Amino acid sequence: MFFNALTIDVEDWYHVCGVERKQSIPRNSWRVFAATERILKLLNEFNVKSTFFVLGSLAAAEPELVKLIAAEGHEVASHGWSHELVHQLTPDQFRAELAQTEDVIQAQAGYLPVGFRAPQWSVSARTPWVHDVLVERGYRYDSSLSPLPFIGDRKGLRVPYRLGSTGGELCEFPPLVTPTWLGNLPTGGGWGFRFFPTALVESSVGRLNASGNPAVLYLHPRDVDPDGPRLSLPLLKRFAAYGTRNDALPRIRRLLEGFRFTTLKELIADDLLHSYPIV
Repeated sequence: MFFNALTIDVEDWYHVCGVERKQSIPRNSWRVFAATERILKLLNEFNVKSTFFVLGSLAAAEPELVKLIAAEGHEVASHGWSHELVHQLTPDQFRAELAQTEDVIQAQAGYLPVGFRAPQWSVSARTPWVHDVLVERGYRYDSSLSPLPFIGDRKGLRVPYRLGSTGGELCEFPPLVTPTWLGNLPTGGGWGFRFFPTALVESSVGRLNASGNPAVLYLHPRDVDPDGPRLSLPLLKRFAAYGTRNDALPRIRRLLEGFRFTTLKELIADDLLHSYPIV
């Protein structure tokens, strides 16, 4: 049976891109630790290891969280520091964010991250320097290019590949999407994972596996916290961030029952890495 990757973007309910908060969020309303524990418990039940893309500023504020994730054998990767969209950063600001997050992860997990995911898939043609910076800092893979309109490249590849711009040194893992005559549907995570029928997600994973490729799914701790607080947001952004999140946990369980999963780091092992095309 083929291995896939279930990945978690470790951020709290108030980490929503493009929303300016006028005041800080009181610590007693933070929910990320308890929600992440819920995910860890389910993963342990199925003996599945996952990749956790950790927000550096949050890890610094919740040092026991990364230690817990690493202690249970999961991979800790970088989600940047501030949750700023990468295309709003300069190359030097991006380097600084990576360095800050690397320091925190190394202190708490005991190793440097080899994977990165940008907030809201904010790596695109507008940021041609990003992958060179990642290679420069020793990263082995990125998971920031989404084959979707508006937040990615709708013509982007739907399978893992090695980036020719880096000489094949950096592997790209796009999230699962479902191709339709309307275009690609975001079934691999976020609002799409919670909204579309689970059977559609399952069939999409199965088709990708049948083609010889792993599927990459993603979720956030808030996706398994239906009673958590919510920011006041415009309707569409509110739905994308919070809508139907009470459905996420049983859907994850169903996928864990039907498919096998591992970390993204395992999916760049030498015997697999060279099977991915250079693009």
